[in-house]
Amino acid sequence: MSQQVAIFGLDRLSIEDIVKISKQDVPVELSNDAHFGKKINSAIEFLDTLLKEDGVIYGVTTGYGDSVTVNIPLDLVKELPLHLTRFHGCGLGLPFNRTEGRAILATRLASLSQGYSGVSWELLNLLVEFINRDIIPVIPQEGSVGASGDLTPLSYVAGALIGERDVMFKGEIKSSALVMLEQGLTPITLRPKEGLAIMNGTAVMTALSCLAFDRAEYLAKLASRITALSSLALQGNSHHFDDILFSVKPHPGQGQIAAWIRQDLNHYEHPRNSDRLQDRYSIRCAPHIIGVLQDSLPFFRSMIENELNSANDNPIIDGIGEHVLHGGHFYGGHIAMVMDSMKTVVANLADLADRQIASLVDTRYNNGLPSNLSASCDERRYINHGFKAVQIGASAYTAEALKLTMPASVFSRSTECHNQDKVSMGTIAARDALRVMQLTEQVLASTLLAAVQAVRIRITSGELNHDTLSPNLMAMYDDVAKNFETLVEDRPLEADLRYTIDAIQTQRWKLYE
Repeated sequence: MSQQVAIFGLDRLSIEDIVKISKQDVPVELSNDAHFGKKINSAIEFLDTLLKEDGVIYGVTTGYGDSVTVNIPLDLVKELPLHLTRFHGCGLGLPFNRTEGRAILATRLASLSQGYSGVSWELLNLLVEFINRDIIPVIPQEGSVGASGDLTPLSYVAGALIGERDVMFKGEIKSSALVMLEQGLTPITLRPKEGLAIMNGTAVMTALSCLAFDRAEYLAKLASRITALSSLALQGNSHHFDDILFSVKPHPGQGQIAAWIRQDLNHYEHPRNSDRLQDRYSIRCAPHIIGVLQDSLPFFRSMIENELNSANDNPIIDGIGEHVLHGGHFYGGHIAMVMDSMKTVVANLADLADRQIASLVDTRYNNGLPSNLSASCDERRYINHGFKAVQIGASAYTAEALKLTMPASVFSRSTECHNQDKVSMGTIAARDALRVMQLTEQVLASTLLAAVQAVRIRITSGELNHDTLSPNLMAMYDDVAKNFETLVEDRPLEADLRYTIDAIQTQRWKLYE
């Protein structure tokens, strides 16, 4: 993909491509590559030929799922995909937000652009128009078991394309038919395979996994930076992150985390060797905890991007080779495994940061910092409670994140008259992972503000020289401190926390470039 436009149907797409599209950073277009065009055209022509010859094709000339044994009269074949979109219109729960909806459209377009789904140019082009004009189907979050793909949520994409569902457009929820009329677009009439092609795939879970990966990658860096700030605040031992030490346990991601923290602590210019020979585990073992996520990211990326760049509906239509291949590529097991794993390693970051803030506020462990990090003095210290409630909140967010680490993928249910008798639960795993991201970001925001308050106290007391901070850590500390007034007298901190969470989620701080 070029920096100016995302091209579908040519090269492999990356997680970053989907994230950029989701944030409306780039427009999308279809490739004009001749081979891509041949795949699309040949699949359409092959399907038309089979229909004329009365060929048997699942979901085209037969019913769906356990109704595969029901042969559809040819005069009703054209109505079948319309019914598929309608009877799956039973999703519940809150709708996906605009960013998630854009990612879902882009991920489905990525699969259909592989050229093995038997879809028309009209369908592909309308998906492109929806993305570029920011017409986003209202898609309920609940109702998918992850095989046969994300049928129910994707029915809302199909329904919007034919003008029968609602969309988000310019901050309002409107009828897709009305929005298309206003925009000079024509709702599509689904060809025989197209309802199944849109719905019978892993687009929702894969889209969410791309967004989750982007957030997790950033959180590994942020947790490293917060660990460095916490170590400074606690007057920790920077030798815990020594390069020789980590050379003897050579997990590359773990070593990278240690290097980032070592860099932040200015270890070689200003090595800090505290009176304590060994810091508590939440500081000393931070590279070993964050490093598990960092070392898992390449594997997660490989699995997600393979799914993203796959044809994952059923049946597969090989127009060039003239094959109809019935299989189970809609099964979301790989994404389910990645999301179940990712939410576990990310929740561990929440638990790590929760232990760090617990040490920062506790006079038994914070090496001389005031109780609850309150900067009040004299007799007023008796009525001020600093970060006491923030630490309680961090503990609550952590507990909820840890609770959600139960793997969703082991809760397969037999559905649809026992045709779908083993399902992936990939979308539930992905939704859980995004919730764990949110909770972890809340914990990290809490600990970040506490660490900045603590470092500020050390600088004010003369125990730490601001000018000895490493340039990158100093820049972030100064930015946070500029927007976070020293907590002297108790005040509600909700607004400060929400501001910080937003800064994390928009990746305001460029960490370890």
